[in-house]
Amino acid sequence: MSVYTVHAPPADGPDGRGATDNFVFVRDGFSFGAFVLGPIWLLYRRLWLVLAGYLVLSIAMEVVMTLLRVGAGTRVAAMAVVAVLMGLEAASLRRWTLSRRKWRPLDVVVADDQEAAERRFFDRWQAMRSADYDPLAIDRGAPPPTRGGPDTSLPPSLPRGDIVGLFPQPGFRR
Repeated sequence: MSVYTVHAPPADGPDGRGATDNFVFVRDGFSFGAFVLGPIWLLYRRLWLVLAGYLVLSIAMEVVMTLLRVGAGTRVAAMAVVAVLMGLEAASLRRWTLSRRKWRPLDVVVADDQEAAERRFFDRWQAMRSADYDPLAIDRGAPPPTRGGPDTSLPPSLPRGDIVGLFPQPGFRR
């Protein structure tokens, strides 16, 4: 299961909910495209500031490694580390760019793929806009809670005064 964040464009009117076809679903997790084709992926996603930072970092690393007379294997390893970091942080960089552009985060959805995430989000969206909204009846994609709430008492087999686990009991010497 993947986690998707849903982002809406800046509000144009008083409601701002009419542009549902412009919502962006960003999958959290490793991006293989950003790992393999970092600058091209940044261009495709229109992350201009991130692309500038990537280029500055790459050029600075190459200059430093040239001045230090680093071997080719170390250069490849250093750029591979940058590529792995790009793949790991691609979703965060995309969300950061959307927030800089005044996009609003709307929701977090757990689903198998983007189509299921869209279906789950818009089902919830329609339920929230209807008059008979029941937040407990909507499938959020998370496992159900196992206990009632914070006032859940201990099972009857456990004494209330003792400490459970490998911790010392109160009053005993160590």
